[in-house]
Amino acid sequence: MKASDDHTTRLIKYKRILIQLKSLGLEKVFSSNLGDAIGINPTLVRKDFSIMNMTQGNRKGGYRISELIDSLNNILGTSELQDVVVIGCGNLGKALIKHEAFYKEGINISAGFDSNPREAEINGIPIYPMEILMNYVTQHEIRVAILCVPAGAASHTRDKLSEAGIQGILNFAPVELKSTEEQKIQNVNICLEIENLFFQISSKGQALRSTKTN
Repeated sequence: MKASDDHTTRLIKYKRILIQLKSLGLEKVFSSNLGDAIGINPTLVRKDFSIMNMTQGNRKGGYRISELIDSLNNILGTSELQDVVVIGCGNLGKALIKHEAFYKEGINISAGFDSNPREAEINGIPIYPMEILMNYVTQHEIRVAILCVPAGAASHTRDKLSEAGIQGILNFAPVELKSTEEQKIQNVNICLEIENLFFQISSKGQALRSTKTN
């Protein structure tokens, strides 16, 4: 991941934490609070805010949470709800559509699409056949899609999304897709992440056993 991507990820994490703090009735926050929450040095928090000209507050008085949220919304381009669509409404797609936290984070799943829709709607969100995808994306100016199709359909569906004007894809399909100049793809391989977690646990266990025997 590039440095700029790391910075953007931190800003998104800041915003998520700030929204949670605001919901608890808090008005101010310190860089140490945010640093502890995402596991980084408070100096880096202040540097991030300084780079983005978010200089409200100081070490003693803290930052005003509402002002930080407004600034982050402007920087991240999420001051309004961002509409996305889910492609593939099987078990995973259905679970994501039902995931209410998306809305709290400023993401609105406006519709789902499937090659063979079994339901007219899920949690009040309409489910449409793939045939009307292009018209829907154009009419509603959708830029991002969440892809939850089987591996064999991923590449073909990605091409359809590109033709429809989708600029970004969060790919949950069990196959890695490559970004292009016209389309940014973020691959989410749950099985790979679980395997990596088991490997780290196993490696740590081996290291501990090796230490004890030496």
